[in-house]
Amino acid sequence: MSGMTIRVLLADDQEMIRAAFRMIIDSQPDMRVVAQAVDGAEAVEQARALRPDVCLLDIRMPRLDGLEATRLLAGPDATDPLNVLIATTFDLDEYVYRALRNGACGFLLKDGAPGLLTEAVRAAAAGNSLISPSVTVRLLAQMAPHRRAPAPSEARPDRTAGGGPGTEPLTQRELDVVRRVARGRTNEEVAADLYVTLSTVKTHLGNVQRKLAARNRVEIAAWAWENGICHGDQG
Repeated sequence: MSGMTIRVLLADDQEMIRAAFRMIIDSQPDMRVVAQAVDGAEAVEQARALRPDVCLLDIRMPRLDGLEATRLLAGPDATDPLNVLIATTFDLDEYVYRALRNGACGFLLKDGAPGLLTEAVRAAAAGNSLISPSVTVRLLAQMAPHRRAPAPSEARPDRTAGGGPGTEPLTQRELDVVRRVARGRTNEEVAADLYVTLSTVKTHLGNVQRKLAARNRVEIAAWAWENGICHGDQG
């Protein structure tokens, strides 16, 4: 982050959306919109030049869509990845799946509350991630049957049943945390559910990230849904 102010780049081909997002973000004492782009190509160019703390991208844009822009700015091949947050009206499973695989650290639906947007921006700037709860439960659950190929961290022996050579299984308590993360729970809510401290939850999440080779909690949630960890779980 740059000092105390979170620098945000907005990319959306609709002027009305950009204006609304800018008003919400600029109204926060710790945030400032530093650039706006009308398409994905311009977003990538400005992001690489300005290095904002958070890039807030729409999906459907001319020239280069938000999913490809995300891959270029935050994907596995990005030499110095940026924090990308997806905000879209199109809550299609395939879009969400590709956004996650292309390196997005969070995604929101545009009709969400303004507070969710600012919370997601702060989370992304801090290196964390926020998934719109409604998106988490419905879309991540639905994406599991449609997966096309495993992520690198998934193309390994099962970690929930002891794993294989060179792998380390998740403990029961770590699985409890993972299930709740996949349901859209915040760290504070997970701590309350499990009657443990916030620092304990963070420690468990750190261990899970290491074991799954996951870059953030979004990938942890995706892994949980895709591998049936949440099947039959009501927590």
